Amino acid sequence: MSQTATPSQTRAAAPDRRLALLLILGTLTAVAPLSIDMYLPALPELASDLSTGAMQTQLTLTACVIGLAVGQIVAGPLSDALGRRRPLLIGVAAYAITSLLCVAAPNVETFIALRLVQGATGAAGIVIGRAIVQDLYDGVAAAKFFSLLMLVNGLAPVLAPVFGGQLLRLMPWPGVFAVLAGMGVALFLAALLGLKETLPPDGRQTGGARATLATFRELSRDRAFTGYGLAGALTFGALFTYISGSPFVLQDIYHLSPQGFSVVFGVNSLGIIAVGQISGMLAGRVRLERLLAAGLTIIAGGGVALPILILAGTGLAGILPALFLVAAGQGLIIPNATALALTDRPPYVAGSASALLGLTQFAIGGAVAPLAGIAGPDTAMPMSLTIAALALAAAAITLTTRSAPPHATAKDDRRNP
Repeated sequence: MSQTATPSQTRAAAPDRRLALLLILGTLTAVAPLSIDMYLPALPELASDLSTGAMQTQLTLTACVIGLAVGQIVAGPLSDALGRRRPLLIGVAAYAITSLLCVAAPNVETFIALRLVQGATGAAGIVIGRAIVQDLYDGVAAAKFFSLLMLVNGLAPVLAPVFGGQLLRLMPWPGVFAVLAGMGVALFLAALLGLKETLPPDGRQTGGARATLATFRELSRDRAFTGYGLAGALTFGALFTYISGSPFVLQDIYHLSPQGFSVVFGVNSLGIIAVGQISGMLAGRVRLERLLAAGLTIIAGGGVALPILILAGTGLAGILPALFLVAAGQGLIIPNATALALTDRPPYVAGSASALLGLTQFAIGGAVAPLAGIAGPDTAMPMSLTIAALALAAAAITLTTRSAPPHATAKDDRRNP
């Protein structure tokens, strides 16, 4: 039985398997936070076991983030040329194998290299998952589905460190990667049995590397794509800054206990999910541009208020609500900025477009996150100012994007780039 469906058949069949599709794609896109956050409680044990220092241990995190960014640029275009299913299955299988190899890493150098590969292979699920959504849905429908995905993958950053901590009570740190390997096997089987091909042969990119580079060039010149993509990436950078800086700010400066910090982190993450569901309910009734603008207003408001409240000495009572706004506003921005950037794209560029979105997000997030601690551990101003600047820049870019001309990539020129 063929695993390929025509676009019309695929879109018609989607409601019947919506829940299975949601669970599979949601888990695939949750690979990043699971791979990054699940072993955070094991870092001290890992450093001791591999006889290494804090810097080398932190590099294991950096390597995974770099892999997640670069891997998307490879997997996305491949899925445009070969279809979604084959690259996805290969990537997930390689992720499972690499996770298992992490269990037996003999030294930190090998472990860092394996983490780079683990991130790169795990990126296939993230970028191809977005492309599959774009194959099946467009515009408002895509925004609704992206909002639903937040129900699944939005819980991953909250639960991953907790789950990892509980695993460490039962097994040494390599056990965390054995569990990730098992998760990779389960995802492979779920994708193999539950996902059909959504990009038929006649809709694929056939121009090879030259066509892929031409697609990247056209997308980078498209004001709508770059504008909405940058807006999403800049606010993602603000979220990354909050994630990297808040443990030190809230615990070291404001003396919140680790348990209290976990509660705050959890509440803010649940805020992202809740606002994301509100966004999904409003999509179709309210223009996506307005929903995006509302999210940017929320984040900009929280971001601008944050340094003012810190200077005013309001303490936790002042900054916690501001941080909640910075986090929760993502629920309006992530689904709508993604949907607006990908709307009306030809099927043969969806993977490449998704890859550029992912690369931009991780590149900006990775670049700005260290700014949160640039002035040392005794001040929260760098974190707050970085968040405010990123939020305001995202809002300014969106204002200029709303008058963007039609997409430059709408023309079917994949065979003659």
